[in-house]
Amino acid sequence: MNPELQSFTYDDAIVRKFLWATFIWGLVGMLVGLLIALQLANPWFNFNIPWLSFGRLRPLHTNAVIFAFAGNAFFMGCYYSTQRLLKARMFSDTLSKLHFWGWQTIIVSAALTLPLGLTQAKEYAELEWPIDILIAVVWVIFAVNFFGTMIRRRERHLYVAIWFYIASILTVAVLHIFNNLSIPVAPFKSYSIYAGVQDAFMQWWYGHNAVAFFLTTPFLGMMYYFLPKAAERPVYSYRLSILHFWTLVFLYIWAGPHHLHYTALPEWASTLGMLFSVMLWMPSWGGMINGLLTLRGAWNKVVDDPVLKFFVVAITAYGMSTFEGPMLSVRSVNALAHYTDWVIAHVHTGALGWNGFMAFGMVYWLLPRLFQARLHSHKLAELHFWLATIGIIFYASAIYTAGLTQGLMWRAFDATGRLQFPQFIETTMKLMPMYWMRALGGSLYIVGMLIFGYNILRTWQARPKVYEEPVIQAAPLAALEPARAAVPVQGGLWARFSGAGFHRRWEALPITFSILVLVAVIVASLFEILPTFLIRSNVPTIATVKPYTPLELAGRDLYIREGCFNCHSQMIRPLRHETERYGEYSKPGEFVYDHPFLWGSRRIGPDLAREGGKYPDLWHVRHMENPRSITPNSIMPGYSQMLTAKTDFDGIQKRVDAMAMLGVPYGDAVNRAPRMARDQAHALAVGIEAQGGPGGLEDKEIVALVAYLQRLGVDARRPGAVALAVPAAGGGK
Repeated sequence: MNPELQSFTYDDAIVRKFLWATFIWGLVGMLVGLLIALQLANPWFNFNIPWLSFGRLRPLHTNAVIFAFAGNAFFMGCYYSTQRLLKARMFSDTLSKLHFWGWQTIIVSAALTLPLGLTQAKEYAELEWPIDILIAVVWVIFAVNFFGTMIRRRERHLYVAIWFYIASILTVAVLHIFNNLSIPVAPFKSYSIYAGVQDAFMQWWYGHNAVAFFLTTPFLGMMYYFLPKAAERPVYSYRLSILHFWTLVFLYIWAGPHHLHYTALPEWASTLGMLFSVMLWMPSWGGMINGLLTLRGAWNKVVDDPVLKFFVVAITAYGMSTFEGPMLSVRSVNALAHYTDWVIAHVHTGALGWNGFMAFGMVYWLLPRLFQARLHSHKLAELHFWLATIGIIFYASAIYTAGLTQGLMWRAFDATGRLQFPQFIETTMKLMPMYWMRALGGSLYIVGMLIFGYNILRTWQARPKVYEEPVIQAAPLAALEPARAAVPVQGGLWARFSGAGFHRRWEALPITFSILVLVAVIVASLFEILPTFLIRSNVPTIATVKPYTPLELAGRDLYIREGCFNCHSQMIRPLRHETERYGEYSKPGEFVYDHPFLWGSRRIGPDLAREGGKYPDLWHVRHMENPRSITPNSIMPGYSQMLTAKTDFDGIQKRVDAMAMLGVPYGDAVNRAPRMARDQAHALAVGIEAQGGPGGLEDKEIVALVAYLQRLGVDARRPGAVALAVPAAGGGK
């Protein structure tokens, strides 16, 4: 007996909105990326404007490309494919609109606050607490809309793309909430509840898995939908899809600590991250193979179809990135690559190749279907493909070369056993031709984006006055055959547990399926997080390490505002070339009062962990005012405005109070922080003037920043700096 069919239509209007947002924000993010690439090639491009300096724009670029471009591309593909895979209109048109406009509001908020220096200083999580709350609200709206649609579906079994969407939505929520726990100080200022080593661990638990579950698993889900559609071929292997999905979900979450090899993080944690990273290579390549072999029998079509060209290069870039990632996690390779442009090249291979080309291919495939008009020009799509491909080649070849150059020059010793290139600027100057080539490659990629936009616009202009909304008919879920009879299982035990049996039953139980995904993510996370936080010997304190003074705390916040952590690390690894260059290697106990940690992930300038006391106060004033007056070829932007901008002494008390709430033992400073800050500032200003510097600096920002820089590494060098097994109050717990 045939069940009664239900009639419905799909909501493609929301998909069209996300399509436009994908292009617009992608172009904005890439233009900002080109600007900061030019700033590294020539500091003139900072324009001596604080809110256009490299330190402030770099996080704007990463957030725009990750959350604006790739995020909107994910929502575009997800809303289109989810409705068709579940045979249901989205749960709520209102929630869809709230999701769209809420996400665009978040992006605009980031575009306004990051150039103003309002940042948490956590990579890929720089946005301050009010925006973090808005992100959580919008993500809940998206999740309710998605899972509501899944419950109202008219297709019993969940296709593989839906599995990846489920994992992405649930895991991103967990990562976002727990990494961004903080104490607000002002409307756009907060301090992380974690400190030092533990903050670093939480950040890279988040940072690595933000890449995994925002840039990888959502796009894999879309690959599993759009690639077979474009190729008109079924996915190569269902069982390989199962293996790919579950191994990624379980293994990925463990891998974050490999970003912290040779740092103050306990070695067991980074080694565990390395082992799981190496294991990730196998399922990742399983997914790549599954994608490429889906094109079996369709290779002639690839030659003529720009959509498939984009998909093939995207999947190849995914394979390259997921081979290189595990390789970079190996300690010996990491020792060479970390802090260098090699990591930047690796990231951009994934972002430009995997995420960018997948997004382009999806948009080109969707344009005729969403705008109900023929694609304006296949030739322009081909031109876009080749320009973007050549741009990636130029970019990657230049920056991989730059990364290897940095790593090898930094560790080079001459015949006498001394550093062959003791001045950091010597390495920087060798990179200039490569930085210009990167800018050329990025420019070609952006020209392709402009052609892409023109093709979208002209196709949109050819749309009908009124879009047709085809009426779909499908049986309700209740009328379908029961799940237990959906897939007969024959054979022995292996047949029951090798994919076609038990997994098909899970696919008919979406709540159970989602809970299993969540359990896999949480259990894997807790196995690393709990020992890091509960085993007290992981962070032995140092007797002489004390909290920052109120003025130094204000200076640290200025350092964060200007994004100095984007260029300078504060972590000396126990490697001979680093200790020879920078001094004694860093210890866990040095950072127990650092909310947030500022170890950095890149060295565009030298490490600052032992900066305190190396130079006179006036040297720092001159260096910040005009770096080239100290180092003629420096590419650092100037901060002359800090010699005239006034320190917010009245706001210092709230900052000290927030730190005290986090357990930092501030003593008398909780009662008179502004007075203490003014006294220290006056003493510093008098000293700077006595050294021949300008007068009247006691109420200026530069003095607070100098106070902070002169404190770095000093406590750990004092007599009696002995590591203790028991953390002091506020030890980052």
